[in-house]
Amino acid sequence: MEPLYLTYIILILFLLAAVNVYKAFAYQLERKRMTTFKPKLSLIIAAKNEEQNIYSLIDSLEKLNYPNENFEVIIVDDNSTDKTAELIQSRISNKNNYTLITADNKTIAGKKGALKIGVESAKNNFIVITDADCQPENNWLNEMAAALDYGYDIVFGVAPIIKGKNLVEKLSAFENLHNTFLTIAAVGSNVPYSATARSFAFRKTSFERVGGYGKTTETLSGDDDLLLREAVKNKMLIGTVIEPDAFVFSAAPKSFNEYFQQKKRHLQTSFHYLLKQKMFLGFWHLINLFSFFSILLVFITPIFALPFVVKLIYDFFIVTKYQHQLGYSFRFYEIIYLQILFEIFIVVNFFNSISGNVKWK
Repeated sequence: MEPLYLTYIILILFLLAAVNVYKAFAYQLERKRMTTFKPKLSLIIAAKNEEQNIYSLIDSLEKLNYPNENFEVIIVDDNSTDKTAELIQSRISNKNNYTLITADNKTIAGKKGALKIGVESAKNNFIVITDADCQPENNWLNEMAAALDYGYDIVFGVAPIIKGKNLVEKLSAFENLHNTFLTIAAVGSNVPYSATARSFAFRKTSFERVGGYGKTTETLSGDDDLLLREAVKNKMLIGTVIEPDAFVFSAAPKSFNEYFQQKKRHLQTSFHYLLKQKMFLGFWHLINLFSFFSILLVFITPIFALPFVVKLIYDFFIVTKYQHQLGYSFRFYEIIYLQILFEIFIVVNFFNSISGNVKWK
């Protein structure tokens, strides 16, 4: 009867995750009713060889529904070898609240070094970060600022990946949907472990209190996750922004080679999580993988089919219930085959991450 008891445990864990996400959505509405102030903030973007994205980035920033006098934009060119700096300068020459900085004297390698320069140059205590290849929704700054003003030390938002038509684009988007659900649930479980730099914000005073990026240099990546780790170590208050008009969209990788590189960067960062973060994440994935592959054990006893059925129903429920709220729209047949690929690629990406190094562009 052990598989039956295990099925009960799995079902309880899945339901707890769903409840935590539901609570996050309900709390978001309550917080929104309570906050209307528009504090001054600094938006920082690190850019390296982004000449193809600069125009769309600045176009989207110009549409932000936030008073120009209440925010500054600091773009840090991280020694680009293309026309990134030139294009930025041409677009911001007549904008009083935009600044271009060149990261000539980084003290930390990679993207974190460029962001560090931006944070040190920021005039305001509220810092908001995104990537140069992203396009935020119009109300993004309002929601991020409201969350910081509410009292959080660090907040992160929903950053959907545009689904696209290719298999790798759809897989990346589907993975992002699952990961977004889990990161929101983790905050509700008081074990925040990951965020996304595409929609990330913090108080400058909190950033300085944890030592900035100085304690996150184990990897070139992790400017978001490892800073979150330091905040958890210091028992800081961490929140989420999940309003649809505050989403930050970005394109999916166009090839499996690009996809594997992105996953390797993220998973290698996870090796440096806190023990309780690793335990939370590892336990969750082990439960899911066992449930998924338990169908292969039905020759021992048919009861082993139960965890598989529970997981199948649960995953379908989660995707159909939350996909629109998190910026996605998958068809029924896509949910079926992408869920299978998602579980398989968890294993593939883990083994890919334990070999080779990554680089910041």
